[in-house]
Amino acid sequence: MKAWKQTATGPIEEKLKLVDNAARPNAALKNGEILVRVISAGHNPADYKVIEMGLISRVAVKFPKVAGMDLSGAVVAVAEGLSDVKVGDNILGRIEPSKQYGSLSQYVVLPRDGYAVLPSGVDPDYAAGVPTAGLTAYQSIKPYVKSGDHVFINGGSGGTGTFGIQIAKALGCHITTSCSTAKVVLVKKLGADAGQVYDLVVDNVDNSPEEFFSKTPKFLKPEGYYIGVGGSASLTTAKNIANGLLRPTLLGGTPRKFVPYFTKNVHEDYEQLAKWLADGTMTTIIESTCEFEQAIEALKYLKKGSSAGKVIVHVSPKV
Repeated sequence: MKAWKQTATGPIEEKLKLVDNAARPNAALKNGEILVRVISAGHNPADYKVIEMGLISRVAVKFPKVAGMDLSGAVVAVAEGLSDVKVGDNILGRIEPSKQYGSLSQYVVLPRDGYAVLPSGVDPDYAAGVPTAGLTAYQSIKPYVKSGDHVFINGGSGGTGTFGIQIAKALGCHITTSCSTAKVVLVKKLGADAGQVYDLVVDNVDNSPEEFFSKTPKFLKPEGYYIGVGGSASLTTAKNIANGLLRPTLLGGTPRKFVPYFTKNVHEDYEQLAKWLADGTMTTIIESTCEFEQAIEALKYLKKGSSAGKVIVHVSPKV
């Protein structure tokens, strides 16, 4: 089968290659697994970061590595005993970034926690843009809020932020967000409100100002939570947060709860996201689509950091 494969850590521009002889996954499925023909794949910054980090990549990832995490697809085989998914169903799914296989391939095997069946009528392109960003938004908000709470989302116009606004709204929250001036109309359209003191702060921004967490007592309630989502925080920022957490308040500590967030596949969470996608509660902001052969160019574009929505790769026909 065809797949975008990287044989060693390094820049994707040099190392990521399209091959046409990759081994198709074995249809001898384990408990809870499904074999999927990938229809669309959704790009994320982690798709290139996880294979470009030198020594960290060599420790965290086994090479050769097929790129990509997010996908939608059609089920072509199911493990014995599965009763709520069948051959022919469309699904959305996510492959953990540490796995050797990835979504930029024609076929993948997904474990039970890594997918949910799509209700009829959901466009595979929109579904492929959901898994990582949608799951991150859901898991960084849902456990910490109740209806009526005020939520501040730092970075509301990115992939995770746009889902976060819609999810917080669906949960009955009032939302304030930060974004560039050019994207104000977008976040307002998605449901952002305004506010001053918050029950929850979700920080989706890589390299947020190092003093951001230390300033939270001015706008985050004492019982509130600060959820750190941005995956590339600088060492200085990390030290600032650590100092704030470890020092007593009288010595400059920050008396607020900091929770570092790491995305984890949960079947029931994907089911909720699929339901919201189907009933219109939530949508995916898609900037562009491309064909499978152009996947590397789409990743290069994503690395520039100027995308205004998800970039979706067409891997195989929708029907």
